[in-house]
Amino acid sequence: MIIKSPIDLELTQISGQTSQPPWEKIDDSYKQSILINNKPVLVNVKQSGEFLEFNYQGDISQNEVISSLNYIFDLDFNLDKFYKYLANHEELCQMSDFCSGLRLFLAPNPFECIISSICSANNSIKRWTKSISEIKHNWGNSYNEFYTFPEVSSFQNIFLDDEEEAQLTSGDISKCNNNLKSCGVGYRAPYMRKAAEMFTDEIDLLEIPKMSYDEAFETILKVPGVGPKVADCILLYGFNFRQAFPSDVWIKRIVSHLYFDGKDISVTKVREFGMEEFGDNAGYVQLYMFHYARKSGLMAKLK
Repeated sequence: MIIKSPIDLELTQISGQTSQPPWEKIDDSYKQSILINNKPVLVNVKQSGEFLEFNYQGDISQNEVISSLNYIFDLDFNLDKFYKYLANHEELCQMSDFCSGLRLFLAPNPFECIISSICSANNSIKRWTKSISEIKHNWGNSYNEFYTFPEVSSFQNIFLDDEEEAQLTSGDISKCNNNLKSCGVGYRAPYMRKAAEMFTDEIDLLEIPKMSYDEAFETILKVPGVGPKVADCILLYGFNFRQAFPSDVWIKRIVSHLYFDGKDISVTKVREFGMEEFGDNAGYVQLYMFHYARKSGLMAKLK
């Protein structure tokens, strides 16, 4: 089955969006087990021309799978209209040439995005995606040898480190490897477990999409290990708030170069500028800015 919305599936998968790790690539296809209406479904997607081709295994209708894939890969977003928007802005007009087909890669599970985004802070894409994949394999539910992300309520029961595992199991610490730190998350382990506790006892995940952006942003900032950039990533990739403009030192340098004659401006000002300047296109503009700078050679000049 083909969904006729243009996409560069590989670029979208490997673009470092913190919604989730890339799906497992087998030959020319990407596979992942996801929950659709609380039913496990193994989905296989691949590039077919400029479109996405898929098949699946699971007790669910084709239309339900299409709806889920349309959301995850943002296939209802009108790229042609967005490219016209870029073309009408001198600073942005070349970006679609370098990023054609790049789409948002949205989280089917917002809690996975929260943990992925916490894990991504001060971390490489390769390391955080490996850690999240190991968490899924160790504590997620298996379906046809692929794993969904652990439920929020069960995540808080995962051991933090070797010491806690040994203490609570009366085991040999030298043999302990069934804990968060064993997945390479380092100092972020307690942040992750606290997040699980907060989203079990204090914050309803289902309420966040109903909030204004500012209210949702302030709510997510209450989670330990979450600063402004990580909060914006969570709201963009986990909850589909399009006005998010995640800003770090790289986006700061790119925006400064394109809009402020290279002047040194704060990350906070860059975030505010991006949200005000680009509105509901802010999330996409940020995504395209970063990959345009990387692929065009601009990033090397800004180091």
